[in-house]
Amino acid sequence: MDIQSHAFDRIRRFFSSGLDGIEYLGLLVIAFATTTAMYQEVLVMVEAKRVQLADLLLMFLYLEVLAMIGHYFKSGQLPVRFPLYIAMVALARYMILDLKEMTEWRMLAVAGAIFLLTAAVLLIRYGHVRYPYREDARANSAERPYVRE
Repeated sequence: MDIQSHAFDRIRRFFSSGLDGIEYLGLLVIAFATTTAMYQEVLVMVEAKRVQLADLLLMFLYLEVLAMIGHYFKSGQLPVRFPLYIAMVALARYMILDLKEMTEWRMLAVAGAIFLLTAAVLLIRYGHVRYPYREDARANSAERPYVRE
C-alpha cells in the first residue's frame, strides 16, 4: 500500500509540474502577444498623428491584461475582478466607438451591463473584506497583531 501511495504521489507531482509549466508558457505567450498589440497600436497612433479616446481605452485594456498576468505571476492567484475590469473597459470602448449607430435600447443595455459588472466588483470586494479566506485572515492578523476585529 505504501509503494502504491508513493508512486501515485510521484505521478501527481510530475503532471502537476507539467501543467504548471504549460500554464506559465501560456501566460508568457499572452503577455508577449499583448505587448506586441500594444506596440502596434502605438505605431498606429504615431502614424495618424493623433490620439483618440478609443485608442486610450484600448491601451487600458492591454494594461489590464498585463496587470492580470503580473498579479498571477506574483501571487499564483487570479482574482475574478481583473476580467470584470477588462469587460467594463471593453464595453465602454464599444459604446464610445459605436455610439452613432447604437439605438437607445442598445445603449441602455450596454450601460446596464457596465452597471451590473460594477455591482459585481463591489459585491466581490465586500465579500472578500467581510468574509475573508482563512489564509487572508491569518495573514492580516499576523501583519496587524494589535488590531481588534
